Amino acid sequence: MLANPVMTASGTYGYGTEYEHTFNIDGLGAFVCKGTTLEPKEGNAQPRITETPSGVLNAIGLQNIGIKSSC
Repeated sequence: MLANPVMTASGTYGYGTEYEHTFNIDGLGAFVCKGTTLEPKEGNAQPRITETPSGVLNAIGLQNIGIKSSC
């Protein structure tokens, strides 16, 4: 059970490290980060986003700082 029902929407606060000096995430019931892997991952090479006649294709490749950096 959560201490309170307030949590971030998925990825809106990155990994929390970006806002640690402006917002105390310890007061949240949960922190929902972006996709994370055990080791840091650079993601796919550029370009990662392209327009097509049917819409936009996105292939970021789970770029992330790794689990040890996000704790």
